[in-house]
Amino acid sequence: MTPPMQVDYSDIRRVWREADAIDEIEHAWLFDHLMPIGGDRNGPAYEGWTLLSALAAQTRRLRLGLLVTSNRFRPPAMLAKIATTVDIVSGGRLDFGIGAGSRPGHPLARREYAAHGLPYHDFAHSVGSLAEACTVIRRLWTELEPFDFDGEFVRLTDAFGNPQPIQRPHPPIMIGGRSSATLRVVAEHADLWNIPGGDIDDVIGRSALLDRYCADIGRDPGTITRSIHLPVSYDRPKVTREAIAEAVAGGFQHVVLSLPSPYPAGVARWVADELVAGQR
Repeated sequence: MTPPMQVDYSDIRRVWREADAIDEIEHAWLFDHLMPIGGDRNGPAYEGWTLLSALAAQTRRLRLGLLVTSNRFRPPAMLAKIATTVDIVSGGRLDFGIGAGSRPGHPLARREYAAHGLPYHDFAHSVGSLAEACTVIRRLWTELEPFDFDGEFVRLTDAFGNPQPIQRPHPPIMIGGRSSATLRVVAEHADLWNIPGGDIDDVIGRSALLDRYCADIGRDPGTITRSIHLPVSYDRPKVTREAIAEAVAGGFQHVVLSLPSPYPAGVARWVADELVAGQR
């Protein structure tokens, strides 16, 4: 993962092109923030989906996505169209990451809403609208006739998606989050679930809770890939390797490694040699 803030486009493009040629690296990610959430408050930050489409055109093999899209930023039907475009540009390599949006207690994330004239609703609204968004996005990707949708949060009239994504029945849906309410949405809608790393016992506990929510609705929990987001330390690679090993032992088959900027020359090869080698 290359957070697209406090860096230039050329920096991110360099890392992704290098990673695209290294088989040990299977996927690459951006985040979805409109302003920096670290470092210089007034530093550069790129819009995630636009940048993702550019990088899709610059790569050939990597699966790619946003970790994760804020459902608060874009109406879901528009988001479905944007994601379809990226899936087509990439030749069918999109993993569609989505979440409820930034936590109210994160001031550097919250300020971007007011700065861009976006409403910031309470958490119940954000989770409810996330569930409806997942429903209508999947329908726009799969249905062959226009439809109406009259939900509590989302209302569409004569909605139709054309073209549809390359991947059938649709791009894999990754939902990110750890709250109980979000995990219920994961159980119903997600193909992958991502959680930030930290206390591994807590992370494993959240995964067990997701298992129970799947059981409640009759879904096999094994159909949801468990994904974890871990920070990388260039100076202390052993710490990162140990965190990866703990996560894999805890049942997380999909590991996203967040690279701090500035990105050293050859950083993707360093990741493969120092962090990935020996984990399989």
